[in-house]
Amino acid sequence: MRRSENFPALPFMIILYILVFILSFSIGRFPVGPVELIKILLSRIFPLTPDWTAQAESVVFNIRLPRIIVSSLIGAGLSLSGLIFQIIFRNPMVSPDVLGTSTGAGFGASLALLLVLPSFSVPLFAFIMGIAAVLLVWKIASKVPSNQVLGLILGGIMISSLFQSGTSFIKLVADPEDELPSITYFLMGSIAGAGMDEVKIIIIPMIVSIVPILLLSWRMNLLSLPEEEARSLGVNTKAIRAIAVAAATLMTASTVAVAGVVGWVGLVIPHITRMIVGPDARKAIPSSLFLGAAFLTAVDTVSRSVTYSEIPIGILTSFIGAPFFLYLIMKEGKKNEA
Repeated sequence: MRRSENFPALPFMIILYILVFILSFSIGRFPVGPVELIKILLSRIFPLTPDWTAQAESVVFNIRLPRIIVSSLIGAGLSLSGLIFQIIFRNPMVSPDVLGTSTGAGFGASLALLLVLPSFSVPLFAFIMGIAAVLLVWKIASKVPSNQVLGLILGGIMISSLFQSGTSFIKLVADPEDELPSITYFLMGSIAGAGMDEVKIIIIPMIVSIVPILLLSWRMNLLSLPEEEARSLGVNTKAIRAIAVAAATLMTASTVAVAGVVGWVGLVIPHITRMIVGPDARKAIPSSLFLGAAFLTAVDTVSRSVTYSEIPIGILTSFIGAPFFLYLIMKEGKKNEA
């Protein structure tokens, strides 16, 4: 894909998301047409005379709308967190999955479920373990200064394996009648049955994470410069990195707390975004939000519509993401040979 400087990328992403948003209501066992959907949504604002069924209104507000909001927030959060990690580590192959953030957050959430802790502890444990995974991988990569890409990949594999072993142990000791099925299905990545409670859980952490990243978007470009050059411009790169890592990890942890481990979105969407808008963070950050939201909403629509039994979205995103990661590795290898 060749990038054009005059291409209105952000308006295109917004329009794409709106189209996917409307289409998601029209697909399913109880489809709701675009005109009917707009009328039902506006009825909560304006006193419209209903010409739709009570069943259609219930489907929109109680089933489809909360689920689409959750899938949009998860897609936006995973996409933006992947982009942030790629900017910080200056590498297009970095993502929350490769860095072990998702598996670390998954371990933390599973631990909270095993201990039957209050609901607020699930995102808290996920955040703590996600941060721990990023810091460990970062430390390992710093020990391989000659090839940081290799250090990141090996460190991510190592830390992911460590947390996956911990998660396996949790499954081993979990009650097979009660705790084990819920933990296993949770880790597959699914938003089946998502409602307003899930919206309330995820929306605040997402706002807290996204807002500072948007405010710092113009400074994020400076992270690609050498440390000394960035400091000469009066920018505290350590503070920016700390804020960015915390925000990206909080986004990943929040998605894990609500939907389990949804892999590869944080790798695929940021890369496609940069292919369209280029490396400028001021354009890439808002564009990745809408593209990620549109992507995962579309994937979730497919997951609940293709078969009679719903397919966990984590399975579908893995089918897409794993080949794409292989493509990136081969592309990076060709660059090194050149």
